[in-house]
Amino acid sequence: MLRLAILTGWIGTAALWVAGTGLVLMTAMVFMQVVCRYLLGFSLQWAEPGSVLIMGWFIFLGAAVGIREGYHLSFDVLLYILPGWLKPILFTLSELVVGAFGVGMAYYGWELASKVAKNVMPTLGLSRAWDFAPLIGGGVLLALFCVERILRRCAGLPTVRFGDDALEE
Repeated sequence: MLRLAILTGWIGTAALWVAGTGLVLMTAMVFMQVVCRYLLGFSLQWAEPGSVLIMGWFIFLGAAVGIREGYHLSFDVLLYILPGWLKPILFTLSELVVGAFGVGMAYYGWELASKVAKNVMPTLGLSRAWDFAPLIGGGVLLALFCVERILRRCAGLPTVRFGDDALEE
C-alpha cells in the first residue's frame, strides 16, 4: 500500500506541475494575444483555442489532485452526530461516488473524442479529440486517486480530508 501511495504521490506531483505549467502558459498566451491585438494591431489566431485547450488540462488535473490531497470542500454536518465507526463508511461511500464520476468522465470523454477525432481545429491543426483529452485524463486520475483513498482507509492508513482532520479517526 505504501508503494502505491508513493507512486500516486509522484503521479499527483507530476499532474500538479503540468497543471501549474499550463496555467502559466495559458496566462502568457492570453497576455500575448492582448498585446498583439491592442498594441500591435493583429491577432494571434491560435491563442484563444490554445488557451482553452490548456485550461481544460489544468482544471481537470488540478481537480483530480485536489481529491487525492483532500483539498476539496465537503459537507460534514452529518458527521458530527454519527458514531465514529460509521464515518469511514460514509467517507468510502463518498469516494465511490466521486470515483464513479471519474470513470464516467473518462468513458464518455473517450466516446466524445472518438466521435470528433476526424475533425480538425482550424487554427491549431489538431484533431478535435484533443478537446476531450483533459476530460479523459482527469477522469482516469480522479478514479485512481479515489481507489487509493479507499485502499488507504481499508489498510488503516491516515487519509487526509479538507477541514477537520479529527473527523476521520
